[in-house]
Amino acid sequence: MNVTALAAQTPEAVRAALAARGWEAQPAWFAAVGIQQLVVLIEDITEAEREALVHWSAKSGGGADVLTGAGWALVAGAASRIAPLARYDRAPAELARLAPALGRLLAARAEPPRSWAIRGAELSLESPVIIGIVNVTPDSFSDGGHLPSVEAAIEHGARLAADGARLLDIGGESTRPGAAAVPVKEEIARVVPVIAGLAKRGLGPISVDTRKAEVARAALDAGAAVINDVSGLRFDAGLAAVAGDAQAGVILMHMRGTPDTMDDLAKYGHVVAEVAAELGGMAERAERAGIARERIVVDPGFGFAKTATQNLRLLDELATIVALGYPVAVGVSRKRFLGAATGRPVEDRDRATAVGCALAWERGARLFRVHDVALTREALALASATTNPT
Repeated sequence: MNVTALAAQTPEAVRAALAARGWEAQPAWFAAVGIQQLVVLIEDITEAEREALVHWSAKSGGGADVLTGAGWALVAGAASRIAPLARYDRAPAELARLAPALGRLLAARAEPPRSWAIRGAELSLESPVIIGIVNVTPDSFSDGGHLPSVEAAIEHGARLAADGARLLDIGGESTRPGAAAVPVKEEIARVVPVIAGLAKRGLGPISVDTRKAEVARAALDAGAAVINDVSGLRFDAGLAAVAGDAQAGVILMHMRGTPDTMDDLAKYGHVVAEVAAELGGMAERAERAGIARERIVVDPGFGFAKTATQNLRLLDELATIVALGYPVAVGVSRKRFLGAATGRPVEDRDRATAVGCALAWERGARLFRVHDVALTREALALASATTNPT
Protein backbone atom coordinates (compact mmCIF):
# COMPACT_ATOMS: atom_id res chain seq x y z
CA MET A 1 0.00 0.00 0.00
CA ASN A 2 1.29 3.45 -0.96
CA VAL A 3 -0.01 6.63 0.71
CA THR A 4 0.58 10.05 -0.91
CA ALA A 5 -0.38 13.45 0.54
CA LEU A 6 -1.80 15.60 -2.25
CA ALA A 7 -1.33 19.38 -2.26
CA ALA A 8 -4.24 20.90 -0.36
CA GLN A 9 -4.00 24.53 -1.46
CA THR A 10 -5.38 23.89 -4.97
CA PRO A 11 -8.10 21.65 -6.45
CA GLU A 12 -5.72 21.01 -9.35
CA ALA A 13 -3.95 18.27 -7.36
CA VAL A 14 -7.15 16.24 -6.91
CA ARG A 15 -8.28 16.95 -10.47
CA ALA A 16 -4.98 15.66 -11.84
CA ALA A 17 -5.14 12.55 -9.65
CA LEU A 18 -8.65 11.75 -10.88
CA ALA A 19 -7.83 12.50 -14.52
CA ALA A 20 -4.82 10.17 -14.32
CA ARG A 21 -7.20 7.45 -13.18
CA GLY A 22 -9.65 7.79 -16.05
CA TRP A 23 -12.05 10.54 -14.98
CA GLU A 24 -13.40 12.90 -17.62
CA ALA A 25 -12.24 16.53 -17.33
CA GLN A 26 -15.43 18.22 -16.09
CA PRO A 27 -16.45 15.60 -13.50
CA ALA A 28 -12.88 15.55 -12.21
CA TRP A 29 -12.85 19.33 -11.77
CA PHE A 30 -16.21 19.47 -9.99
CA ALA A 31 -15.24 16.60 -7.70
CA ALA A 32 -11.95 18.30 -6.88
CA VAL A 33 -13.68 21.58 -6.03
CA GLY A 34 -16.35 19.71 -4.07
CA ILE A 35 -13.97 18.02 -1.65
CA GLN A 36 -11.75 21.06 -1.15
CA GLN A 37 -12.01 22.65 2.29
CA LEU A 38 -14.33 25.65 2.55
CA VAL A 39 -14.84 28.04 5.47
CA VAL A 40 -17.88 30.32 5.37
CA LEU A 41 -18.57 33.25 7.70
CA ILE A 42 -22.29 33.89 8.16
CA GLU A 43 -23.32 37.14 9.84
CA ASP A 44 -26.55 38.77 11.01
CA ILE A 45 -28.22 35.47 11.82
CA THR A 46 -31.01 34.99 14.35
CA GLU A 47 -30.81 32.79 17.41
CA ALA A 48 -33.13 30.26 15.74
CA GLU A 49 -30.85 30.13 12.68
CA ARG A 50 -27.78 29.73 14.85
CA GLU A 51 -29.35 26.81 16.71
CA ALA A 52 -30.46 25.24 13.43
CA LEU A 53 -26.88 25.36 12.14
CA VAL A 54 -25.55 23.68 15.27
CA HIS A 55 -28.24 21.00 15.04
CA TRP A 56 -27.55 20.48 11.30
CA SER A 57 -23.84 20.02 12.00
CA ALA A 58 -24.48 17.42 14.68
CA LYS A 59 -26.96 15.60 12.46
CA SER A 60 -24.50 15.58 9.52
CA GLY A 61 -22.22 13.29 11.50
CA GLY A 62 -19.24 15.61 11.65
CA GLY A 63 -19.21 16.42 7.93
CA ALA A 64 -18.88 20.09 8.81
CA ASP A 65 -17.74 22.01 11.85
CA VAL A 66 -19.73 24.98 13.18
CA LEU A 67 -18.50 27.72 15.50
CA THR A 68 -21.06 30.27 16.61
CA GLY A 69 -21.53 33.43 18.62
CA ALA A 70 -24.12 36.13 19.00
CA GLY A 71 -25.33 36.90 15.48
CA TRP A 72 -22.67 34.96 13.58
CA ALA A 73 -21.44 31.48 12.64
CA LEU A 74 -18.41 29.90 10.98
CA VAL A 75 -19.07 26.74 8.96
CA ALA A 76 -16.06 24.69 7.83
CA GLY A 77 -15.88 21.50 5.82
CA ALA A 78 -15.67 20.11 2.31
CA ALA A 79 -17.69 22.18 -0.13
CA SER A 80 -19.73 19.09 -1.01
CA ARG A 81 -20.71 18.72 2.67
CA ILE A 82 -21.78 22.35 2.97
CA ALA A 83 -23.58 22.48 -0.39
CA PRO A 84 -26.90 21.01 0.90
CA LEU A 85 -27.42 24.23 2.88
CA ALA A 86 -27.80 26.00 -0.48
CA ARG A 87 -30.76 23.79 -1.45
CA TYR A 88 -34.23 24.57 -0.20
CA ASP A 89 -35.23 20.91 -0.45
CA ARG A 90 -32.36 19.68 1.74
CA ALA A 91 -31.58 22.51 4.16
CA PRO A 92 -33.49 22.95 7.44
CA ALA A 93 -36.47 25.26 7.01
CA GLU A 94 -35.00 27.64 9.60
CA LEU A 95 -32.02 28.25 7.24
CA ALA A 96 -34.01 29.23 4.14
CA ARG A 97 -32.44 32.72 4.19
CA LEU A 98 -28.99 31.20 3.80
CA ALA A 99 -29.64 29.25 0.59
CA PRO A 100 -29.48 32.04 -2.04
CA ALA A 101 -26.27 33.66 -0.80
CA LEU A 102 -24.51 30.34 -0.21
CA GLY A 103 -25.63 29.10 -3.61
CA ARG A 104 -24.07 32.12 -5.31
CA LEU A 105 -20.82 31.63 -3.41
CA LEU A 106 -20.58 27.94 -4.31
CA ALA A 107 -21.41 28.64 -7.97
CA ALA A 108 -18.69 31.31 -8.19
CA ARG A 109 -16.23 28.90 -6.61
CA ALA A 110 -17.03 26.07 -9.03
CA GLU A 111 -17.32 28.24 -12.17
CA PRO A 112 -15.30 31.46 -11.87
CA PRO A 113 -15.68 34.08 -14.64
CA ARG A 114 -13.78 33.10 -17.77
CA SER A 115 -14.06 36.43 -19.61
CA TRP A 116 -14.79 40.13 -19.12
CA ALA A 117 -17.08 42.04 -21.48
CA ILE A 118 -15.85 45.54 -22.31
CA ARG A 119 -17.05 48.05 -24.88
CA GLY A 120 -16.82 46.41 -28.29
CA ALA A 121 -14.77 43.42 -27.16
CA GLU A 122 -14.31 40.61 -24.67
CA LEU A 123 -11.13 39.86 -22.73
CA SER A 124 -10.36 36.24 -21.89
CA LEU A 125 -9.39 35.63 -18.26
CA GLU A 126 -7.90 32.22 -18.90
CA SER A 127 -4.49 33.90 -18.85
CA PRO A 128 -3.35 36.98 -16.88
CA VAL A 129 -4.60 40.36 -18.07
CA ILE A 130 -1.86 42.91 -17.44
CA ILE A 131 -3.03 46.52 -17.34
CA GLY A 132 -0.27 48.96 -18.22
CA ILE A 133 -0.29 52.27 -16.34
CA VAL A 134 0.00 55.50 -18.32
CA ASN A 135 -0.14 58.40 -15.86
CA VAL A 136 -0.36 61.85 -17.43
CA THR A 137 -0.21 63.60 -14.07
CA PRO A 138 2.44 65.84 -12.53
CA ASP A 139 1.99 64.39 -9.03
CA SER A 140 1.36 60.62 -9.07
CA PHE A 141 3.18 58.87 -6.23
CA SER A 142 5.81 57.00 -8.28
CA ASP A 143 5.83 58.39 -11.81
CA GLY A 144 4.30 61.85 -11.70
CA GLY A 145 5.66 64.12 -14.42
CA HIS A 146 7.53 61.34 -16.22
CA LEU A 147 5.42 61.76 -19.36
CA PRO A 148 5.56 65.50 -20.11
CA SER A 149 3.79 65.45 -23.50
CA VAL A 150 1.00 63.67 -25.33
CA GLU A 151 3.55 62.12 -27.70
CA ALA A 152 5.61 60.79 -24.78
CA ALA A 153 2.52 59.24 -23.21
CA ILE A 154 1.49 57.57 -26.48
CA GLU A 155 4.98 56.14 -26.98
CA HIS A 156 4.98 54.87 -23.40
CA GLY A 157 1.64 53.14 -24.02
CA ALA A 158 3.07 51.57 -27.17
CA ARG A 159 6.03 50.19 -25.18
CA LEU A 160 3.72 48.76 -22.51
CA ALA A 161 1.61 47.07 -25.20
CA ALA A 162 4.74 45.63 -26.81
CA ASP A 163 5.80 44.31 -23.39
CA GLY A 164 2.53 42.42 -23.02
CA ALA A 165 -0.10 44.79 -21.62
CA ARG A 166 -3.57 43.71 -22.72
CA LEU A 167 -5.20 46.92 -21.50
CA LEU A 168 -3.76 50.45 -21.22
CA ASP A 169 -5.04 52.54 -18.28
CA ILE A 170 -4.80 56.31 -18.82
CA GLY A 171 -5.04 58.51 -15.73
CA GLY A 172 -5.12 62.30 -15.46
CA GLU A 173 -5.73 62.73 -11.74
CA SER A 174 -3.48 61.49 -8.96
CA THR A 175 -5.21 59.51 -6.21
CA ARG A 176 -2.18 59.15 -3.96
CA PRO A 177 -2.82 59.85 -0.24
CA GLY A 178 -3.47 63.55 0.27
CA ALA A 179 -3.88 64.34 -3.44
CA ALA A 180 -6.11 67.26 -4.38
CA ALA A 181 -8.91 66.94 -6.95
CA VAL A 182 -8.27 68.02 -10.55
CA PRO A 183 -10.90 70.15 -12.36
CA VAL A 184 -12.90 68.28 -15.00
CA LYS A 185 -11.71 70.36 -17.95
CA GLU A 186 -8.07 69.92 -16.97
CA GLU A 187 -8.46 66.17 -16.53
CA ILE A 188 -10.12 65.88 -19.94
CA ALA A 189 -7.33 67.90 -21.52
CA ARG A 190 -4.78 65.50 -20.05
CA VAL A 191 -6.34 62.16 -20.96
CA VAL A 192 -8.38 62.59 -24.14
CA PRO A 193 -5.51 63.42 -26.55
CA VAL A 194 -3.56 60.41 -25.27
CA ILE A 195 -6.55 58.07 -25.60
CA ALA A 196 -7.32 59.36 -29.09
CA GLY A 197 -3.69 58.98 -30.12
CA LEU A 198 -3.45 55.43 -28.83
CA ALA A 199 -6.76 54.49 -30.49
CA LYS A 200 -5.60 56.00 -33.80
CA ARG A 201 -2.53 53.74 -33.67
CA GLY A 202 -4.67 50.70 -32.94
CA LEU A 203 -3.23 50.30 -29.44
CA GLY A 204 -5.48 49.04 -26.70
CA PRO A 205 -8.08 48.30 -25.54
CA ILE A 206 -7.93 51.48 -23.45
CA SER A 207 -9.18 52.23 -19.95
CA VAL A 208 -9.67 55.65 -18.41
CA ASP A 209 -8.82 56.00 -14.71
CA THR A 210 -11.38 58.55 -13.52
CA ARG A 211 -14.07 59.20 -10.90
CA LYS A 212 -15.99 61.71 -13.03
CA ALA A 213 -18.86 61.13 -15.47
CA GLU A 214 -17.92 64.00 -17.78
CA VAL A 215 -14.32 62.80 -18.07
CA ALA A 216 -15.47 59.23 -18.70
CA ARG A 217 -17.88 60.33 -21.42
CA ALA A 218 -15.14 62.28 -23.22
CA ALA A 219 -12.74 59.34 -22.88
CA LEU A 220 -15.26 56.88 -24.29
CA ASP A 221 -15.91 59.20 -27.22
CA ALA A 222 -12.14 59.28 -27.84
CA GLY A 223 -11.87 55.48 -27.93
CA ALA A 224 -11.78 54.12 -24.37
CA ALA A 225 -13.55 50.82 -23.66
CA VAL A 226 -13.24 50.64 -19.85
CA ILE A 227 -13.85 52.96 -16.91
CA ASN A 228 -11.59 52.38 -13.90
CA ASP A 229 -13.14 54.19 -10.92
CA VAL A 230 -11.21 54.25 -7.65
CA SER A 231 -14.35 55.44 -5.85
CA GLY A 232 -16.48 52.47 -6.89
CA LEU A 233 -19.10 54.80 -8.47
CA ARG A 234 -19.55 56.72 -5.20
CA PHE A 235 -17.88 60.00 -6.18
CA ASP A 236 -20.07 60.98 -9.15
CA ALA A 237 -23.69 59.82 -9.24
CA GLY A 238 -23.79 60.16 -13.03
CA LEU A 239 -20.92 57.81 -13.80
CA ALA A 240 -22.94 54.58 -13.59
CA ALA A 241 -25.34 55.79 -16.29
CA VAL A 242 -22.45 56.78 -18.56
CA ALA A 243 -20.89 53.34 -18.18
CA GLY A 244 -24.16 51.48 -18.61
CA ASP A 245 -25.28 53.44 -21.67
CA ALA A 246 -21.90 52.93 -23.37
CA GLN A 247 -21.74 49.24 -22.42
CA ALA A 248 -18.25 49.89 -21.12
CA GLY A 249 -16.29 47.58 -18.91
CA VAL A 250 -16.08 48.90 -15.35
CA ILE A 251 -13.49 48.37 -12.62
CA LEU A 252 -14.95 49.12 -9.19
CA MET A 253 -12.29 49.75 -6.56
CA HIS A 254 -12.69 49.73 -2.80
CA MET A 255 -11.79 52.90 -0.99
CA ARG A 256 -13.12 54.68 2.06
CA GLY A 257 -13.41 58.45 1.92
CA THR A 258 -11.32 60.36 -0.63
CA PRO A 259 -7.58 60.44 -1.35
CA ASP A 260 -7.39 63.36 1.05
CA THR A 261 -9.09 61.52 3.94
CA MET A 262 -8.64 57.80 3.32
CA ASP A 263 -5.61 57.20 5.54
CA ASP A 264 -7.66 58.19 8.59
CA LEU A 265 -10.35 55.64 7.69
CA ALA A 266 -8.18 52.51 7.73
CA LYS A 267 -10.03 51.06 10.73
CA TYR A 268 -11.31 47.51 10.44
CA GLY A 269 -12.21 44.64 12.73
CA HIS A 270 -11.60 42.02 9.99
CA VAL A 271 -10.24 43.86 6.97
CA VAL A 272 -10.86 41.25 4.26
CA ALA A 273 -14.42 40.43 5.28
CA GLU A 274 -15.31 44.11 5.53
CA VAL A 275 -13.70 45.00 2.19
CA ALA A 276 -15.54 42.06 0.56
CA ALA A 277 -18.88 43.18 1.99
CA GLU A 278 -18.37 46.78 0.87
CA LEU A 279 -17.19 45.73 -2.61
CA GLY A 280 -20.14 43.36 -2.95
CA GLY A 281 -22.48 46.23 -2.14
CA MET A 282 -20.81 48.43 -4.76
CA ALA A 283 -21.18 45.76 -7.43
CA GLU A 284 -24.84 45.16 -6.58
CA ARG A 285 -25.56 48.89 -6.81
CA ALA A 286 -23.79 49.02 -10.17
CA GLU A 287 -25.97 46.22 -11.50
CA ARG A 288 -29.13 47.94 -10.25
CA ALA A 289 -27.94 51.09 -12.04
CA GLY A 290 -27.87 49.25 -15.35
CA ILE A 291 -24.30 47.92 -15.66
CA ALA A 292 -24.39 44.29 -16.74
CA ARG A 293 -22.73 41.83 -14.37
CA GLU A 294 -20.41 40.51 -17.09
CA ARG A 295 -18.97 44.03 -17.50
CA ILE A 296 -17.95 44.43 -13.83
CA VAL A 297 -14.51 43.80 -12.33
CA VAL A 298 -13.80 44.44 -8.64
CA ASP A 299 -10.56 45.72 -7.12
CA PRO A 300 -9.90 45.48 -3.35
CA GLY A 301 -7.99 48.76 -3.43
CA PHE A 302 -4.50 48.01 -2.14
CA GLY A 303 -3.12 51.12 -0.49
CA PHE A 304 -6.47 52.92 -0.32
CA ALA A 305 -7.66 53.30 3.28
CA LYS A 306 -5.51 50.36 4.39
CA THR A 307 -2.35 50.13 6.48
CA ALA A 308 0.66 48.07 5.40
CA THR A 309 -0.42 45.18 7.64
CA GLN A 310 -3.97 45.34 6.32
CA ASN A 311 -2.72 45.26 2.73
CA LEU A 312 -0.67 42.14 3.45
CA ARG A 313 -3.67 40.43 5.04
CA LEU A 314 -5.76 41.43 2.03
CA LEU A 315 -3.23 39.88 -0.33
CA ASP A 316 -3.03 36.65 1.66
CA GLU A 317 -6.82 36.31 1.97
CA LEU A 318 -7.65 37.53 -1.54
CA ALA A 319 -9.72 34.40 -2.20
CA THR A 320 -12.45 36.00 -0.08
CA ILE A 321 -12.73 38.81 -2.66
CA VAL A 322 -12.66 36.29 -5.51
CA ALA A 323 -15.58 34.46 -3.89
CA LEU A 324 -17.82 37.45 -4.67
CA GLY A 325 -18.05 35.98 -8.16
CA TYR A 326 -16.69 38.91 -10.18
CA PRO A 327 -13.30 39.01 -11.89
CA VAL A 328 -10.74 40.53 -9.53
CA ALA A 329 -8.14 43.16 -10.46
CA VAL A 330 -5.26 44.09 -8.19
CA GLY A 331 -3.17 47.25 -8.15
CA VAL A 332 -0.18 46.55 -5.92
CA SER A 333 2.37 48.26 -8.16
CA ARG A 334 5.06 50.08 -6.17
CA LYS A 335 2.71 50.57 -3.20
CA ARG A 336 3.93 51.59 0.24
CA PHE A 337 3.18 48.21 1.81
CA LEU A 338 5.69 46.60 -0.56
CA GLY A 339 8.27 49.04 0.73
CA ALA A 340 7.32 48.21 4.30
CA ALA A 341 7.85 44.50 3.58
CA THR A 342 11.06 44.79 1.54
CA GLY A 343 12.68 48.03 2.69
CA ARG A 344 12.89 49.17 -0.95
CA PRO A 345 12.17 52.77 -2.05
CA VAL A 346 9.30 53.46 -4.44
CA GLU A 347 11.54 53.46 -7.52
CA ASP A 348 12.84 49.96 -6.67
CA ARG A 349 9.66 48.00 -6.02
CA ASP A 350 8.96 46.46 -9.42
CA ARG A 351 10.36 43.06 -8.39
CA ALA A 352 8.16 43.04 -5.29
CA THR A 353 5.25 44.10 -7.50
CA ALA A 354 5.81 41.10 -9.78
CA VAL A 355 5.94 38.73 -6.81
CA GLY A 356 2.78 40.28 -5.37
CA CYS A 357 0.98 39.78 -8.68
CA ALA A 358 2.07 36.13 -8.82
CA LEU A 359 0.74 35.58 -5.30
CA ALA A 360 -2.52 37.31 -6.27
CA TRP A 361 -2.89 35.07 -9.35
CA GLU A 362 -2.58 31.98 -7.15
CA ARG A 363 -5.37 33.34 -4.96
CA GLY A 364 -7.69 33.96 -7.91
CA ALA A 365 -6.99 37.48 -9.23
CA ARG A 366 -6.95 37.71 -13.01
CA LEU A 367 -6.16 41.36 -13.82
CA PHE A 368 -3.00 43.20 -12.73
CA ARG A 369 -2.43 46.96 -12.99
CA VAL A 370 1.31 47.67 -13.06
CA HIS A 371 4.02 50.11 -14.13
CA ASP A 372 6.60 47.51 -15.27
CA VAL A 373 4.71 45.22 -17.62
CA ALA A 374 7.66 43.11 -18.83
CA LEU A 375 8.80 42.03 -15.37
CA THR A 376 5.26 41.30 -14.21
CA ARG A 377 4.53 39.32 -17.38
CA GLU A 378 7.42 36.95 -16.62
CA ALA A 379 6.31 36.39 -13.04
CA LEU A 380 2.72 35.77 -14.11
CA ALA A 381 3.83 33.46 -16.92
CA LEU A 382 5.36 31.17 -14.31
CA ALA A 383 2.48 31.52 -11.84
CA SER A 384 -0.17 30.81 -14.47
CA ALA A 385 1.81 27.86 -15.84
CA THR A 386 1.47 26.11 -12.46
CA THR A 387 -2.31 26.58 -12.40
CA ASN A 388 -2.94 26.09 -16.15
CA PRO A 389 -0.46 23.36 -17.10
CA THR A 390 -0.31 22.50 -20.77
